[in-house]
Amino acid sequence: MNANRDGMKTGKGLGVCVTAVWFASMGLVFSAATWAATPSDARRPWTGEVTYVTDGDTLWVRPEAGSPPRKLRLDGIDAPEICQAYGVAAREALMQRVLHRQVSISTRATDDYQRLLVTVWLDGEDLGGWMVAQGHAWSYRYRRNAGPYATEEKTARRASRGLFADSEAERPRDFRQRHGSCHTPQH
Repeated sequence: MNANRDGMKTGKGLGVCVTAVWFASMGLVFSAATWAATPSDARRPWTGEVTYVTDGDTLWVRPEAGSPPRKLRLDGIDAPEICQAYGVAAREALMQRVLHRQVSISTRATDDYQRLLVTVWLDGEDLGGWMVAQGHAWSYRYRRNAGPYATEEKTARRASRGLFADSEAERPRDFRQRHGSCHTPQH
């Protein structure tokens, strides 16, 4: 038996089941086909250069190994849609922070939009945590789970940073339910 990053016990066969439960608890759709679609070597940490930022939680990184840029979704956060209030500001903040910089990536899975769900580090700092702490995104919630960056969100709310200064700021999930998704250019 091994323990995964959340301290859950995993073993042959049990790991997939436990992982599926964890995905469900995070509000992510999981299937064995989705997991299998991500090559096992893609789940190993890797480095690359950020070549493009689509929005506050989606960016493109060219692996150091030289393959084409990969579309990545920052795991554990939900930034405003590009067409909603604070959406452009979130993209700009992420762009200013990482565009054309070397980052370290840890991949967890692939989402329904074929983006790799990742944690990104810039100079040892977790970029998802930074986005939430600066008030550019929410910690990704599902049901009663406050998400991985709940502490950062609480601190940003208390300090009225970014979108947390606006009591009317609408969570992206609610925005999408009312208005649908924004159409963003493909890179």
